[in-house]
Amino acid sequence: MKQDLFEFDRQLHHLLCQHALGEFTTRQIRDAYAAFLPPSSFRLADVRIYVYEQIRRLIRVGWAEMTDQRQKRGQVYRLLKMPQRLKLVLVDGGFSKCVNPLDVIADEGREKPCSVSSSMEGQDDQARLQVMLKETRLDLLSSLGETERYKQLFEEIPHLKGRLEGAYLEVRDRSSKLLGHVRAIENTLKAISAA
Repeated sequence: MKQDLFEFDRQLHHLLCQHALGEFTTRQIRDAYAAFLPPSSFRLADVRIYVYEQIRRLIRVGWAEMTDQRQKRGQVYRLLKMPQRLKLVLVDGGFSKCVNPLDVIADEGREKPCSVSSSMEGQDDQARLQVMLKETRLDLLSSLGETERYKQLFEEIPHLKGRLEGAYLEVRDRSSKLLGHVRAIENTLKAISAA
């Protein structure tokens, strides 16, 4: 069987494997991950986004799942057995390699020296952003599909609406946020291409 390479943050992998019963929330992992980062070198909101995106990647490949009880805040996830088709490659400094769109926009006004290495870094940034954009678009499509299915279920089985409306609203909000992520990454790619 051909294995798919799956790059994943070494520190995040260690934290997830340590968690009792394999259940965790984004907040628990975010706080534990932030404790390993140098103080005042990050924004907690950025760490949360990074951790959330990594959890979504795990869900997409079938290595994690949401627990049955859906929650707007404090959603509990469960780590599953790693799928056999995956070949895990642990990487260091995953968060520090993430491009923060706000940093790119803030740097636009400053002159940058032209050099081969900065050009190479720009290509690396673009490649990373393209991967991030592809993953975020997949998440967005999945979320939109879920929203659409809830609407259909509400029409077909109206008495379920009261029980599922909270989950529907959560998915709808997530779709809006993901659309914002897609736009931010697209704008960042445009800014890098224009430089």
